[in-house]
Amino acid sequence: MGKGVKVAVVGGVFAVMVGGAGYGAYNIVSALNGSGGGSSAAETRRSGPPDKDEVRETADAFFGAWEQGQATTAASYTNNAQDAGALLAAYGEEARIGRVDITPGAPRGTTVPFTVKAAVSADGVSKPLRYTSTLTVVRGQTTGRALVDWKPSVVHPDLKEGDTLVTGESAQPPIEAVDRDGTVLTREKYPSLGPVLDTLREKYGAKAGGSPAVELSIRHATDEADTPLLTLDKGEPGKLRTTLSAGVQAAAEKAVKDYPESSVVALKPSTGEVLAVANNRGDGFNAAFQGQVAPGSTMKIVTAAMLIDNGVTSMNGPAPCTDTATWQSQTFKNLTGMEPNEGATLANSFLRSCNTAFIKLIDEKPIDDSSLTREAQERFGLGRDDWKTGIASFDGSVPASGGPDRAANAIGQGQVQLNPLNMASVTATAITGAFRQPYLVSPELDGRPLAQAKGLPAETSAQLKEMMRLTATQGTAQKAMSGLDGDIGAKTGSAEVDGNATSDSWFTGFRGDVAAAAMAQQGGHGGDAAGPIVAAVLRAGG
Repeated sequence: MGKGVKVAVVGGVFAVMVGGAGYGAYNIVSALNGSGGGSSAAETRRSGPPDKDEVRETADAFFGAWEQGQATTAASYTNNAQDAGALLAAYGEEARIGRVDITPGAPRGTTVPFTVKAAVSADGVSKPLRYTSTLTVVRGQTTGRALVDWKPSVVHPDLKEGDTLVTGESAQPPIEAVDRDGTVLTREKYPSLGPVLDTLREKYGAKAGGSPAVELSIRHATDEADTPLLTLDKGEPGKLRTTLSAGVQAAAEKAVKDYPESSVVALKPSTGEVLAVANNRGDGFNAAFQGQVAPGSTMKIVTAAMLIDNGVTSMNGPAPCTDTATWQSQTFKNLTGMEPNEGATLANSFLRSCNTAFIKLIDEKPIDDSSLTREAQERFGLGRDDWKTGIASFDGSVPASGGPDRAANAIGQGQVQLNPLNMASVTATAITGAFRQPYLVSPELDGRPLAQAKGLPAETSAQLKEMMRLTATQGTAQKAMSGLDGDIGAKTGSAEVDGNATSDSWFTGFRGDVAAAAMAQQGGHGGDAAGPIVAAVLRAGG
């Protein structure tokens, strides 16, 4: 599908189209496809996947109209003319993109890759724009025509449903985000920080002291901050200091790359300052801060604290590990291969992550349906919807539950929902005894109040820290934490999710004054995926 001479036959007459005029003169193809003016009554309605000629002709016709800025005509070659027309019109008007030149690649079946070269112009400044995308040609369900299967990503690969393109003065001045030591943090060097940096700019751009830029940006249909694509005038960036550590962030970015759908957070237990946040996800979602999923057996840190604080048992007190445990007619089991130990202590059942030991103990007085919720909220600051980290975050949910969910909640299943930020904070509270709400930007910048909780009794904190130490050196976290020196501790978790054959992998740990937590959705056991991520981050944080 080059831009040279194109020949088509219509009614037995040859028509020659010269590529020098671009794709805009594609009225011949319109006649072939029956587009841009309706199909002939005598035309036979076709069925089945479009053939290679239809794919070529439809794509070329669409490209030609797009190049010429004919949004309505281009949209008529798609299976959603209304949405396509609106976005293609915005492409030339609101986004101010012109001089469009599209070069198609070799089709792969019904899919056509292509490269767009264009120019973005505003306020007397023009900058070149270049990117690649793909389109797919399908058979129209009602017309039988070959049509471009409409998706916003056809126009630009980063566009999602409801997004549009705009060029103009930015809503917020640009920022130069720096880490705790003044190192500049960019999306080029730290890719998964991109959405975080966009959010920081939206929230703190005006407070950081800069002046607006002129940019081509994606304006999202959601509350998500605009995503800059091309800067025509940089404006004057304001400097925004974060709590991040460039070194720990680099380690976090590298660690999550090895595990799909994974996220990690690291923070300083002594202050609550976030040192790193990284995600490896196709959807760009900051699951590290905003995820809402079951945390598996990492929740046993909170459950153990509840049992100790309520006088049910202690680190060296009884916590029998049996083959099974039944609660409210539901039977719970341990991981395959775990040997029962009727004489186990809480520390032993914790370091081996024995489910049945914890489920049996929640039947003891004075534990009730609300005990775990109170412990989570009052001691660990979870589930009250009052964390103000500096960007959007979810502060966990540990609802009071009766029936089988009371037992399931105790082992991080049921209705409990957390994310790595929450679990890193749980670890920090466990080992210091104090709840310090995590934050990414100092509250001094905007005067926002941080959440408060009373934390743990010193005796409870000391027992939790020692049990986590034992887990890292003798228990389920030993393999992942091997090679780390200093004062270390950890807890593993595997969370079963309905419909998934493989459990989510969870792991949280500490080394000195760094706590980290990670999850890898469908990553298997805690030590399989999340464990190596946390270990790598703790190694860098030391």
